[in-house]
Amino acid sequence: MSADILLGYQRAWIDDKHPVKWWEKSRRIGASWAEALDAVLAASLAREHGGQSTYYLAYNKDMTEQFIKDCAWWARALNVVAGQIEDGLCLLGDPDRDVLVYRIRFASGHEVVTLPSEARSLRSKQGRVVIDEAAFVDNLEEVLKAAMALLMWGGQVRVISTHNGEENLFNERIQEIRAGKWDYALHRTTLDDALGHGLYRAICRQLGTPWSPQAETAWRADIVHRHGDNADEELFCIPKRSGGAWLPGALIEGCMAEQAADVPVLRWRPPVDTFVDVPLPQAEAMVAAWLEEHVAPLLAVLPRDRNHYVGGDFGRSGDLSVFWPLTERADLTMATPFLLELRDAPFRTQEQILTYLINGLPRWGGVSLDARGNGQALAEYARQTWGPSMVAEVMLSEGWYREHMPRVKARMEDRTIVLPRDADVKDDLRNLRMVRGVPRVPETRNRGGNGQRHADSAVALALALHAQATLGAVEPWEVETVERLGTSPFM
Repeated sequence: MSADILLGYQRAWIDDKHPVKWWEKSRRIGASWAEALDAVLAASLAREHGGQSTYYLAYNKDMTEQFIKDCAWWARALNVVAGQIEDGLCLLGDPDRDVLVYRIRFASGHEVVTLPSEARSLRSKQGRVVIDEAAFVDNLEEVLKAAMALLMWGGQVRVISTHNGEENLFNERIQEIRAGKWDYALHRTTLDDALGHGLYRAICRQLGTPWSPQAETAWRADIVHRHGDNADEELFCIPKRSGGAWLPGALIEGCMAEQAADVPVLRWRPPVDTFVDVPLPQAEAMVAAWLEEHVAPLLAVLPRDRNHYVGGDFGRSGDLSVFWPLTERADLTMATPFLLELRDAPFRTQEQILTYLINGLPRWGGVSLDARGNGQALAEYARQTWGPSMVAEVMLSEGWYREHMPRVKARMEDRTIVLPRDADVKDDLRNLRMVRGVPRVPETRNRGGNGQRHADSAVALALALHAQATLGAVEPWEVETVERLGTSPFM
């Protein structure tokens, strides 16, 4: 019965059995209601079948009352044997903060209990912890620390919230999860996601009103209008920005090589304005000579036993093309051996330079390439040359930036990346902004010391880290030949 009345994103949440789950969500989409079902299912089972008690923490009384009522509704709907709702006063030592604790006991011996959102509420407890509207909980860090202790004996932690500013710990932890710093499950449901799964149809059924596409469109517009300037944060999982650059200058400089010469930035541009008209064999010979002079010596000194990856942001006549190689050191630090920037490079020239770079990298592990617009041609060439397992053709989008750009910041914060000491590269990284709650390249361009730039190297770096994270490592191999012992009948 429950599967028939749950929406897709609610089922996905319940079906996810990861010990720690985070859910960034729009308001009023039934997230807590779905979690109430999960709490009842867990409490109704005996311990030997995986049953556990659930401890629900929220920042106000109305939420705790509603959650316990939802649990009681689910217990009745599922015909689960449970007692009546009990309540009692939880004394916190402050009359203004003393709160009611609600409890439902189940025949299994487990219970669902609502507690004040304080770390000490979880002392001596064992089971599942649900922190609802976590972005609004006072001292969330201490509450999380107490909750994680329950994992030692098979407990679970569920963190659910709308956003409350981009500098809130809830949002910061979400970004860290996306960056891979925490092995937690992450769910995200905006108002539009919920509508796509049938939220408004469910509302119409509940209210007994007819559904139509026109009515849903009008309802959505009205809801967005009523939220005004808060709509992005309240409905679309976009935390309010704090302003300024996404990456502080001090953070960037702290990851730069000690000397500029330690990580050279090689900049190629056509030796003549009409380079595209130079006969192809002659043009390729000119580029080959430049590569042998400038790139070959840098490739020759790379460690032969370490994995290497490449990220490439494409540009032709306006923006730069940037190829960013990375060396994965033994301590898992990602070091930049050098950087290649191409301005006004013809398509065939870019293919030539990328091929020379990749073929010269020891233990090459893969390349992620910007495949938007004209970049699709270079990405397709790479895929045809090295195969889909070694080449990621990336359509840069808001969703891609949301999922993968946090990896850049996490590397810098952990000091596990080495960057070129270069003013233009720093400007590119500083040019990243929070746009609709997503760290990405803004529409505006900036003027660097070497011409117009559009955070090109920042995107190339993000793509290089994407290659390292998604395309995997390379195992060393070699070819051995043996003497043929006879003529095969198939030769």
